Order: sequence, then structure tokens, then C-alpha cells
Amino acid sequence: MRLDVAAIRRECPNCELKSFRHLCGAELDHFRNIAAAEGMLTVACTQQAAQFSDEAGERPDAISFVNIRETAGWSREGARTGPKMAGLLASASIPAPDYPLVTLSSEGVILIYGRDEAAIEAGRLLADHLDVTVMLKQLDEAVPPAATVFPIVKGTIRSAKGHFGAFELAIDDYARLRPSSRDRFVLDPPRSSVTSRCDIVLDLSGDLPLFAAHDLRDGYLRADPKDPAAVLRAVLTARDLVGSFDKPRYVDFAPALCAHSRSKRTGCHRCLDLCPTGAITPDGDHVAIDPNICAGCGQCAAACPTGAASYALPPPDTQLQKIRAMLLAYREAGGADAVLLFHDGSHGTPLIEALARHGDGLPANALPFAVNEVTQVGLEAIVGAFAYGVSAVRFLLRAKPHHDVTGLAQTIAMAEAILGGLGFAGRRLATIETDDPDALGEHLTDIGTLAAVATPATFKTVGKRRDLLRFALGELHRLAPQPVDVIALPQGAPVGAITVDTDGCTLCLSCVSACPTGALRDDPERPVLKFIEDACVQCGLCQSTCPEKVISLKPQIDFRAARAPAAIIKEEEPALCVRCGTPFGVKSTIDRIAAKLEGRHWMYPAGDKRVEALRMCADCRVIVMSEQQFDPFKGVPERTPPRTTDDYLRQRNGKD
Repeated sequence: MRLDVAAIRRECPNCELKSFRHLCGAELDHFRNIAAAEGMLTVACTQQAAQFSDEAGERPDAISFVNIRETAGWSREGARTGPKMAGLLASASIPAPDYPLVTLSSEGVILIYGRDEAAIEAGRLLADHLDVTVMLKQLDEAVPPAATVFPIVKGTIRSAKGHFGAFELAIDDYARLRPSSRDRFVLDPPRSSVTSRCDIVLDLSGDLPLFAAHDLRDGYLRADPKDPAAVLRAVLTARDLVGSFDKPRYVDFAPALCAHSRSKRTGCHRCLDLCPTGAITPDGDHVAIDPNICAGCGQCAAACPTGAASYALPPPDTQLQKIRAMLLAYREAGGADAVLLFHDGSHGTPLIEALARHGDGLPANALPFAVNEVTQVGLEAIVGAFAYGVSAVRFLLRAKPHHDVTGLAQTIAMAEAILGGLGFAGRRLATIETDDPDALGEHLTDIGTLAAVATPATFKTVGKRRDLLRFALGELHRLAPQPVDVIALPQGAPVGAITVDTDGCTLCLSCVSACPTGALRDDPERPVLKFIEDACVQCGLCQSTCPEKVISLKPQIDFRAARAPAAIIKEEEPALCVRCGTPFGVKSTIDRIAAKLEGRHWMYPAGDKRVEALRMCADCRVIVMSEQQFDPFKGVPERTPPRTTDDYLRQRNGKD
């Protein structure tokens, strides 16, 4: 592998850069001496990471590792990968904060759900390791065992919920096996609506999965009963699922920022629509995310308009800082036409390694960026990457994704609208859906040359996703080829405006009380409705709350909104109390109410002084009514009392 030390040194002139040919072997003493010194250390080798960590002694946490071999040097264009190596090293030097963990515990209670002898055989293999119960859908052809090693029952799972360590199954047609069974199973009378709880579920039924996105549900194992190898793999996996296991708490959630609901009116439901595992459920005015079920796809965080849901592996500001470091170092070291390739570790990394070892390797301008899940990438990362000087962005997916990637498709559609509106021509964004390393290489090679911004931005921000997005949009607009002010966006965009039919608006201000971000505002001094577009997240709560149904959403990006004052949507003359002069409502509304009631309602005869009470504030109205000794029941038309059962009986008996 060729190593362009000069290009890397240009990117980081103040760094102490050392190169070796056999650091993990003959030159290992050099590593020991360097590792013993103070400060952070980056090792550009991942193959021997375990060895280097062991040799680091008490300072393994001070070392970061980055692969510059399969991702850069092992390539047909390896001689030109010095700038890429500089970018990879710069990105790896950005520390990621620790993330919280969720502990799941299993005592090894497993339910094996099947339809034939395959389930019983799986039970035999696991009986020495787990607390096994086998449940078969039918027992027609199965032969009763001579010895009861584990329970065998009959039943059909109607529904399932829960997670690893706490599954709950609703079972119909449940029946126990009688010990007296001879050549066939004899069962007790069946029961339905039986609840079963277990830590692990091994599904060998061959039916549809019990859970959506079942591959992402920890503790739920599924295999085709006709495939012995698949059944054996599932059995071996289940055997080890005993004890306590830590998984990341992928999403940090701040309920106070959630714009899901107000006053039982539903607003934003993006995360509910996108969650593949059902880990997100409504919970009053906000949603709840079950970290035990969450599989970390990150689509909820990428789509959340307020930042209530934020990905923690890593946080969005750390991710954007890593992208910034990579792209700026790449350009500083002489790189051009950068293509940012988002990929995951379980699929993308092996594909890139296979391309490097057995093919042409990645092109010199293709910068791989590993993430936990490709679907976690949000609009702020894409917009920020283009502001930092990337020419194109690609997302590497499986040929058959494990779960729905609708959220990623929506993010790409919004980014395409923004880039196209700002004059970035060509196919800037796309997914690469393949399991073939050669197909990956061909796609990246065929991208061609696309112009990036002339002078990349260098901004560095911290904070929530919405703050990052706001700043990145402003910088991209400043550097864009055609910096227009307003760009229409697809439905579901996290930014935009509203339109109000002012003729139908009564200035009731229900929308103001429902707005979770303060985008809609009133004025305590006069009847007015104001709107701040920069604060609008397009949650739709104003639209669903408005009693007149005169509000509609308008997804767009207005680059002037960040500096614009509050816009007045509607303003009217206030109604002044005829007694004390205090403003207490909207004049047009009070006039309309008075016109409808005067002379048409028994309480307000035409020309009567009572009508004046309608034009008074609440305090004066009470005072005047008290002074006039107003009797609210005086003049009430007499009504025929309602007939009772006794009245009916008396009439029937001829007593009335």
C-alpha cells in the first residue's frame, strides 16, 4: 500500500506524524513508547487493533483507530489517495461522547413455536441450556415422547408483544398434553385467550412473523422449519441468550419538545409512521419510545422536526463535526470532487473490504463515512456536507433492506429539492442498493465530475438538529450557484409556512395556544395573529386545532425567515367595553354576536338595556347585572313539563 505522507502532513502541519512498515511486529517497541506518552493517539490500522489496545496498557481509551488500507490505499487509484487518508484520519480524531446503555436480562425461558418434529428436536438441543417449552400448532403427526424432558403443548399464537426478556404472547386453542398419551397426543380441553410470558421466542412455525421488522426484534428468532441449517443457526443463537446484555439507548427523547398532540388534537406523527419495530407509541401530548424495543434505525430522529428525538450514536453535532473534519482535511490535502459515501458496519464495511481485496477498490474521491444505520442520517448532515464542499452524496443499502427506508427516501427528496433550487445540477443524491462489491465500485466510478461550492464553509456548530440544520442551510445558501430566496419542499418537510384564509378567521387564537414552538403568536394589547416562519416545524397542530378550518401548511424553505420579524397574518380593531373602555375582544365578533341575539333571543329584547351587556367586558357585565338586579329566569318562556312514567300509567288507567 502506497502512503502519501506529504499529503497527510499538509492537512495537519502541527500533528506529530510517524509512519512505519511493520508497527505490529518488528517495530512494536516504537508503538509502546508512543502509547506511553501523554495525549491522544490515532493508529491507522484496524486489523491489529486488538493487539495495539493490549499493548497500550492503562491507556486504551486514549487511542482511536482508522482504516486507511481497504478504504483508501488498496485501490486501483491508490497513488492518489493521500488526500482521502488525510480526511479519514482527521475524522477519526474527533472524539465521540459516550452513549447510554439499556440492560436487558434473560433467565433463559424460551418458547419454541412450531408445527412438527423440527420444533421438538430444537427443544431437545436446547433442553440442557434453557428452560424450554414447545408449542405446536397441530399434533396430528407428532409422536408423544417416552420421557417428559420439557413441556409440549398445543396452541396458536394470536398476537405477540414485548421484548427480549419480557415477551407476552396471546394464545388461542391452548391445550396441555396428557401423560397417558400412547401412540398419539391426547389433550386436555382447549382454552383461548391464554397469556404466556417468556424471555426468548424461537419461531419455527413457517407462518408470517409475529413482529413487524422481525429481524430487528432482539430475542425473537425465526427460521424456516424446512431448512435444517437455518434452524440449527437459530438454536445456537438462542442457546447463548441467558444473562444480562447491554444495548445502546439509541435515541434520546425530550418529551417537552414533542409536537405530537395538544388538547387531544393530533399534530406531528412522523416518527409513528416511520418506526419499523413499533417502539414508538402515543403518550398524551407526546410520544413514548421504548428503548427495549428500539433497534436504532434512527428514522425517528432524522424526521423529528423539533429535535425531541435525537440520535445518540453519535449525536448529530458530533456526526456533522466528523464530516466537516473529513471534507476540510481532504480539500486541504489537495483532494477534489469528493463523494461522501454513507454506509453501515454490518453491510457496508464488508462490501468495501471485498472491493479493496478482490476488485479495484474505492475511487480516490469516494470518502466512506461509517454510521450505525444509514437511515439515521438527517437533512442537516446532507446540507452541511454540501456546504463543506462535497460534490455528491451516496447511501449504501442492502439489496433487500432489513426494514422500510421510507424515512431516508423522504430526507433525500427534501435535500434534492433544496439542492436543485439552489442551482446544484446533476444527480447529487442517490442510494446504492446492492450486495455486490463490483456494482458498488461501478456506481461510484460512474458518478463523474460534479461541481462543488467554490469556497467551502468552515462553520462548526454544536446543539440540536434544528439548530444545525438552520445554520447549514444559511451557509449553503450563501455559497450556492443560484441563491434563490424561497424553495418549495415536499410534504413532511420540517420547515415551512402556513396559509390562512383571513376572511374565515375569527381571531379566536386557538392556533396560538396549540403551537408548540411559538411560531404563532398573539398580542396581549390588541386582536392580532402573528407568524414567525423560522420557528415553524410543520407539525400541523394549528391546522387540526383551528375550529374554522382555515389554516393549511405550506412546506418551503425561505432563507430570509431567520432574519425576518414576525409577520402579521390578521389584525382587527379591538372591542372596547362601553362602560370602562377596556379592550376585551374582537370588535367584528362582538358586533356579530350582538346582531344575532338582539331581538331574536328572549334575554335580549330589541331596544332593551340588556343588549349593552354584550358590549361590556366581563367585570363590567357582572357589575351591571348586579346593579339592575337582573333575573336570568325572568321572561323565560314556560315549557310543558316532561311526561314521566307515572303520567303515562295514570293516563292509561283513565285517571287523567
